Amino acid sequence: MAKNFVQELTWRGMIHDVMPGAEEHLMEDMRAAYVGIDPTADSLHIGHLVGVMMLKHFQECGHKPFALVGGATGMIGDPSGKSAERNLLDEATLRHNQNAIKEQLSRFLDFDSNMPNAAKLVNNYDWMKDFSFLSFIRDVGKHITVNYMMAKDSVKKRLSSESAEGMSFTEFTYQLVQGYDFLHLYKEANCTLQMGGSDQWGNITTGTELIRRIGGGKAYAMTCPLITKADGTKFGKTAGGNIWLDADRTSPYKFYQYWLNTSDEDAEKYIKIFTFLSKEEIETLIAAHREAPHMRALQKKLAEEVTTMVHTAEELEKAQKASDILFGKSTSEDLKRLDVKTFLDVFEGVPQAEVEISAIENGLDMIGALAAKTNFLDSNGAARRELKQNSISVNKEKVGEDYTITKKDLINDKFVLLQRGKKNYYVLVVK
Repeated sequence: MAKNFVQELTWRGMIHDVMPGAEEHLMEDMRAAYVGIDPTADSLHIGHLVGVMMLKHFQECGHKPFALVGGATGMIGDPSGKSAERNLLDEATLRHNQNAIKEQLSRFLDFDSNMPNAAKLVNNYDWMKDFSFLSFIRDVGKHITVNYMMAKDSVKKRLSSESAEGMSFTEFTYQLVQGYDFLHLYKEANCTLQMGGSDQWGNITTGTELIRRIGGGKAYAMTCPLITKADGTKFGKTAGGNIWLDADRTSPYKFYQYWLNTSDEDAEKYIKIFTFLSKEEIETLIAAHREAPHMRALQKKLAEEVTTMVHTAEELEKAQKASDILFGKSTSEDLKRLDVKTFLDVFEGVPQAEVEISAIENGLDMIGALAAKTNFLDSNGAARRELKQNSISVNKEKVGEDYTITKKDLINDKFVLLQRGKKNYYVLVVK
């Protein structure tokens, strides 16, 4: 017996709306469903993860997932949830982004097996590029009334007084293009379900309507809630921008930290959505966390699971070691294992001073390193006092006044980490 997909998503809090009959339809046979992904960058960010998790659960329940990269729709821009039009991309950029996104999706979905439910990546540009405008308005446009299109929330919002810009005809037709995608996949791959964020409901139901009117068939819509944070700030963003799945855009350390810093309330919600832990495991974790919230067991498990899934177990271990550098008992060896990007991420915001490489080659004395050349401490006298009190470390190891910093102390050939007491850090950057 197939696993009940709708039940699985329901207890995880991943369903916002679902069309009547969808659950029974999915229990009858192996079905195909798709989620649309906007290819405006060559990496997904964690805002995309919910849709990806839905596809992954769908495949785990024995069904066939399609990830649709919106090459054509990416050339227009979806008005849902937007207050202004977006920049349009050329074909070469879209293709590059599509390949990068497929590579990321393959960490979650099985594209390669010979099983009938192997995942497929499709791009709507492939079937839209040769569709003439006249053919489109004749074969698709005449089946949907303007009244029907105007009733959609995404359209109403943009035409209302909150939107200063109004809405272009291009964006107005977006729901027809997305609806046609659903019709195309219905005809070509017997795809009977489209899933997406709750802001997509209007676009998805336009697709089910086209399937009914043109294809003479029945299809279903399912949406997940838009992920929010308890404090009202935007999920998946920091002051530095999006949290990306690409390690070059967001280091595994920063990625791990994002999940680790989740509030208790959000962690209870996210662990159901962003991990594949069972209901029993999650309930046990939540109960343990409520007993001792200061241990942050929920956040640690959430951060471990998501970082391993998106990066690797090895990257998780590196991220944990990097986290220990600020808060735990790490050694100079641990420091020297950090790559430049992670080192800069860990010590982001820590005061820095530049020193010439010649000063290091000649041997930099501790008074120079702490005060005379860097102003980490106010004066040479303060430097001597702290050194006498044994409160100064170089690269996590205690040193006295007689210590000299040389090339052997350099991390990645360019940094030295000074520390006063437990919490005060200072980075020397060698030029």
